[in-house]
Amino acid sequence: MKELVEFLVKSLADHPEEVFLNEQEAEDTVLLELKISPEDLGKIIGKNGNTINAIRTVLQAAASSHKKRVKLEVVS
Repeated sequence: MKELVEFLVKSLADHPEEVFLNEQEAEDTVLLELKISPEDLGKIIGKNGNTINAIRTVLQAAASSHKKRVKLEVVS
């Protein structure tokens, strides 16, 4: 799942070299913390959060096939 988020975010970002993703996994839950360049923040979040919510939806669909829950947070 980490690779999926990295691919999607790096495809959208102007500075893909500054995309860092930290993954923490519990029993059935995966927490992904996304750190990106401040210049790319607006692009990744999108208007009214539409872009980040679309990424989360794709991620949840991928996680459900593995019978896990996933949470994606953008941290500064």
